[in-house]
Amino acid sequence: MNSNTRRDKRSLTTKEICIFALLGAIMYCSKAIMEFLPNIHIVGVLIMAYTLVYRTKALVPLYVFVFLCGIFGGFSAWWVPYLYVWLPLWGVTMLLPKSMGKAGIFVYSLICSLHGIVFGTLFAPVHALLFGLDFNGMIAWIIAGLPWDLTHAIGNFVAGFLIMPISTLLGKIKNLSFR
Repeated sequence: MNSNTRRDKRSLTTKEICIFALLGAIMYCSKAIMEFLPNIHIVGVLIMAYTLVYRTKALVPLYVFVFLCGIFGGFSAWWVPYLYVWLPLWGVTMLLPKSMGKAGIFVYSLICSLHGIVFGTLFAPVHALLFGLDFNGMIAWIIAGLPWDLTHAIGNFVAGFLIMPISTLLGKIKNLSFR
């Protein structure tokens, strides 16, 4: 194959563009549906599942989700950290082996839970800058949010048991041919 006919592995196919748009919309809808439960959602689960299957390309549905949040929720102070707050979860998932057998069930749930407990801490620096807080004010902000972060962590841990079934299903969908 010459370089003109070989497709760059980093480029997106039409199928991937459609699937990633749908996956990002699923993330947004899942969060919107679960908003009546404070800080409990499956966004972290979906980010990890998408990353296990699509690796680097999982950033596409992640940022579809982020921009949908901005479009429907407003591009305001709460939204700015969304540009980076999910990246540590994606990055840690990238570092994990794609398949860990049955141990993966607990490892993935634990990682997802840890992201939930540090979520407020990840948010804090931007809010400190935007709202003029000093370091002590930022620490107070983090401490005040710990009960919500704990709720987030517990919800993420329980929901984390869905990561392997979702990633298995996505792997099967990824390998389907629509020709």
